[in-house]
Amino acid sequence: MVPLPPPPSSAMVPASSAGGLKVSEGARLKAASSRGLAMDSLRAETRALEAEITALRRACVELPDPGADTTRVRRSFQEIRQSDSEGWESSKDLRSHLGHLESELLFLSTLTGINIRNYSQRTEDIMNAEMTETGTKKVLQRHRLSGNCHMITFQLEFQILEIQNKESVSSMITDLSIIMEPTDYSELSEFVSRAEERRDLFMFFRSLHFFVEWCEYRKRTFKHFKEKYPEVVHLSEGASSSCMGIRSPRQPGFELIIVWRIQIDEEGKVLPKLDLLTQVPLQALELDKNRVVETAPFSFRTLLGVLGIEATLESLIKSLCTEEN
Repeated sequence: MVPLPPPPSSAMVPASSAGGLKVSEGARLKAASSRGLAMDSLRAETRALEAEITALRRACVELPDPGADTTRVRRSFQEIRQSDSEGWESSKDLRSHLGHLESELLFLSTLTGINIRNYSQRTEDIMNAEMTETGTKKVLQRHRLSGNCHMITFQLEFQILEIQNKESVSSMITDLSIIMEPTDYSELSEFVSRAEERRDLFMFFRSLHFFVEWCEYRKRTFKHFKEKYPEVVHLSEGASSSCMGIRSPRQPGFELIIVWRIQIDEEGKVLPKLDLLTQVPLQALELDKNRVVETAPFSFRTLLGVLGIEATLESLIKSLCTEEN
């Protein structure tokens, strides 16, 4: 028998060498696997970083413009300044209107002599079911004021009821109280009571104005004749007196007395009323055959209608006190 040839040299590998080859290849596979895992981890981290960067970019894009806040603040300041300007303009208009009202009030005070020092007002709405259904509104105004008309001071308290409906608005004085400071003018007490009873404010102010005007005129007239004829004219109560005496320096006991009253009639009209009283010695009355002294008051009223107050008083003084008479 012939022995078989050995296998080729390439196929003939020692057992130890083949085992080593297998070990080296496993290590390579393990290392490759480790590198793959590391790459996957890097890719994941990269993707996470990219996602974070993308999120940050988006956030940066969505952030407001840094100048936007400044613009908004400027706009707010502009609006505030504009509103303040409008407020100042309104305040200027108010001051202008107030100044106009004050000038009108000053004109009226100068014209009428009536000055209002203090004033207050309270308003009260009066409502009930019936007025609500009919659409009627009632407002009660309570007023209080104090003032003066030349030398006369007064205090007023009155109520005004205002009625409003769909068609019209009406108002009326429901209560009036007048308090006058004590004066020497007895004519005013009856007039004040009448004004309160009628609740007529217009009549009160109008009549008070003309009453004071007549009082001032009487005072000036008496003062004028007292200064012009100091030895003849006598005022028992000073310049504010309602009586003026005319005494003859050459005829003792002979005197003419002018009584000047100021009356206010039922309608509030102010009228002066002058009367002449005589004081004559009995002997002179017996010698008065023509009844001159008796008819003197009537002649005096006739002179008033013809000459007026000042000229009539002047003629009386001259007729009684001139040296010729």
